Amino acid sequence: MNNNKDSYDAIVIGSGISGGWAAKELCEKGLKTLVLERGRKVEHITDYTTMFDDPWDQKHRKYVTIDKMKQQPKQGRTGFVNNPESAHFFVDDLKHPYNEVKRFDWIRGYHLGGRSITWGRHSYRLSDLDFEANKKDGIAVDWPVRYKDIEPWYDHVEKFIGVSGQNLGLAQLPDGKYLPAMELNCVEQHLQREIGKDNPDYVLTPGRVAHITGGTFENRSQCQNRNRCIRGCPYGGYFSSLSSTLPAALKTGNLDVRVNSIVHSIVYDDVTKKASGVKIKDAITHEEFVINAKIIFCCASTVASTAILLNSTSKRFPNGMGNDSGELGHNMMDHHLGAGAVGTIDGYDDQYYKGRRPSSFYIPRFHNLHEKSEKVDFIRGYGFQGGASRENWTRNIKELNIGTPLKKELSAPGPWRLGIMGFGEFLPYHENKMFLDYSKKDQWGLPTVSFDVEMKDNELKMRDNIQHKAKEILESAGFTNVQMYQREIGPGLGIHEMGTARMGHDPKTSVLNKYNQLHAVANVFVTDGSFMTSSACQNPSLTYMAFTARAVDYATKHIDEIGYQHG
Repeated sequence: MNNNKDSYDAIVIGSGISGGWAAKELCEKGLKTLVLERGRKVEHITDYTTMFDDPWDQKHRKYVTIDKMKQQPKQGRTGFVNNPESAHFFVDDLKHPYNEVKRFDWIRGYHLGGRSITWGRHSYRLSDLDFEANKKDGIAVDWPVRYKDIEPWYDHVEKFIGVSGQNLGLAQLPDGKYLPAMELNCVEQHLQREIGKDNPDYVLTPGRVAHITGGTFENRSQCQNRNRCIRGCPYGGYFSSLSSTLPAALKTGNLDVRVNSIVHSIVYDDVTKKASGVKIKDAITHEEFVINAKIIFCCASTVASTAILLNSTSKRFPNGMGNDSGELGHNMMDHHLGAGAVGTIDGYDDQYYKGRRPSSFYIPRFHNLHEKSEKVDFIRGYGFQGGASRENWTRNIKELNIGTPLKKELSAPGPWRLGIMGFGEFLPYHENKMFLDYSKKDQWGLPTVSFDVEMKDNELKMRDNIQHKAKEILESAGFTNVQMYQREIGPGLGIHEMGTARMGHDPKTSVLNKYNQLHAVANVFVTDGSFMTSSACQNPSLTYMAFTARAVDYATKHIDEIGYQHG
């Protein structure tokens, strides 16, 4: 193994949402920082190769080839990656295999910027209803923080990334620092007016999304309402690490980035009882080397960071770095989705909308909020996301006219249609886990990840409630032809993997302390979804960013105390 003599104040593993934020905060605080990305280099704007394409610009329109589908047999079964406009931002399953004891849809993108290019951009705060839930319900372990600890960091993040939305004054969905909200169309406004008439806990609001709708942001322009976000935004209209945090870090002069750098493990020093650096494999040459650092931030995504820690074995940590509790890899969570209802409505045939708004509306959680909440047979809750639109000419598949009547019918907008889909909380079950299989290694000689994760009784009851409640809400608001649906899905499709290196008060039952710091290794921090102690039902990326900024603040203030000192 060749030793690389380079040494940094900080190494950040991963360049996505958490990694970008760690890099920005570390560099702005004066630390010489190296970001490691296992995938290829992607340059903002230059490498968004399909950003302006219309359907007819694609060789096969909106379809990927059979050969491409064969390269993504697991991701492809979700339908999520089967689009030539964005397929290049998702990995080849054959080159990057994983194993399933039970079905798990692991959606990944290995490139600079990670999934910050393709994320859904919904940005909601967790509340004390969420931070106190485990303790209240006697489930798993208690969060070691409360909302007041994170509130200033939510403020800090929102002001930098730009989040559009409305303040509502809801205890279960704390208010934030928002840009003007994206406008609801007339049918969505109709549902907004009707939804709270029977129950004041039902509230509909424009989705709080990380899109610029006002103000001034360096190197970024206002959202253009193209709804082509998953291709990469040339305007920087939505937040990504490529358009925002990494450029901010680069501006300081303190940032180095190394792509095609697969992290094998974190190196532990038995004498100092700290991590001394990171062992890396070059993805192209397969060369191995070590880069040293005072502090290390794991931000590679929940599964990847946990895999790195599990593979970081030593005499002190035979079962993985920081795994004294045995909880590393356990308590895997996601958000379950794919259940809801759709319906049509009359009375708005003279109204339309313009642009392609890249967001949905949001109905915050309304179950198990207080003593007067309607009784259900599950704990925690879910939120709804959805939208309304008018059907277009593709409805001709059901049209029986021909000739002039057909042309006349299809030249006008079709009926209004509105759908809502639930995003539900996933409880932290110890037996839901990921682990490494050393008998099945990838092309770099690293063990592959195996998943043993499933939805249990609470999630299944919640999903049944979601579709029936969606139907009830729509019918009460005057929608007709309402149809419920519930798709069969595996965990992972929410793309919100969480919990495999959870925070907690006690090193005997958790991996990290309240500052995202390994209980047993003071200079290693984990700030992607791994740290989540429960999942709540809100999209979690804003929370990852806030905790990352908070962890960096703590680490830099204590670096002389916790940092590894190289000879």
